[in-house]
Parts: sequence; structure tokens; C-alpha cells
Amino acid sequence: MNNNTQFQRQYLTKILATEDEHLKKLHQLVADAMKEQELISENLLHPARETFSRGQMVADKVASFGGSWTFIISFGVVLFCWITMNIMLAIKAFDPYPFILLNLVLSCIAAIQAPVIMMSQNRKEEKDRMRAENDYLVNLKAEIEVRNLHQKMNLLMEEQFKTLLELQHYQTELLEEITGRSRSMGRKK
Repeated sequence: MNNNTQFQRQYLTKILATEDEHLKKLHQLVADAMKEQELISENLLHPARETFSRGQMVADKVASFGGSWTFIISFGVVLFCWITMNIMLAIKAFDPYPFILLNLVLSCIAAIQAPVIMMSQNRKEEKDRMRAENDYLVNLKAEIEVRNLHQKMNLLMEEQFKTLLELQHYQTELLEEITGRSRSMGRKK
């Protein structure tokens, strides 16, 4: 009987040590995953600072002003004043009715403004591409984490299943031992 009690204690100690070892492994895996997550989130929260050339800053300002209501209204006012002044001055007009000089000025403004706006849009497109890459990295990280969680759950289930089988085997042995004792006691009577 004393030998059996010692066996039970050793067996329970073994099971508890195994469970403790698995918990330590899981804690380490979670700690590693959290550390990796911090690295990705740090990159997203604090992107590298960009240095802009003078041309890039001018392109951004021209694009923001050229695409605003302020530009549209002020340009409409300038056009209205140009046309009205040239109609009223009639003979002394600096740009008479077909407004050839006005067409030339408008063409020059469009020819200069369009490439500058496109430069600004290209830079913004590059920023959007970088954001999309960051989103991809975060999604990839999330997918990997989900897979890791599935693996951890499978590992836990396998270990618990093994432990349950060992316990069942142990209980079966105890039942057989108890059944054997009760039969031997029944024969002694």
C-alpha cells in the first residue's frame, strides 16, 4: 500500500511538472509574439521622417492651392475683370475681343500647373503604396498569429488528450487492483 501511494505521488508530480513545462513554453511563445507585435506597431506609429526638397514643397503647395475653392473663385474673378476691362476699354484694350493674350496666359498656367500637380500626386501615391505595404505586413502578422494560436491550441489539446489517456490508464490499473483485492477478500471469507 505504501509503495502504491509513493507511485501515485510520483505520477502526479510528473504530470504537474509536464503541465508546468508546457505553460512555460506557451508563456515564452506569447512573450515572443508580443515583442514582434511591438516592433510592427512601432514602425506604423513612428514612420521614418521624410525630407522634402524645395521642388517637392512647392509642388505640394501649388497642388493644394490649385485644387482649392480659393483658387477657383480668385481665378474666376481675375478672368471676369480681364474680360470686362478689355471690353470697356474697347479701342485702347491691351487684349481685344478674341482675348488671344488671355488664351496664352491660361495655356501657360495650365502647362506649368499640370506637371507640378502630377509630381505632388506621385509623391502621395508613393505614400499610399507605403501605407498599403504596412497594411499588408500587419495582415500577414495577424494571419501568422492566428496560425500560431491554432498550433498552440492543437498542442494543448494533444497534451491534454495524452494526460487524460495516462490518467485513464492509471485509473484502470487502480480499478483492476481494487477488483483483484475485493475478489481475494471475498475468497478469504
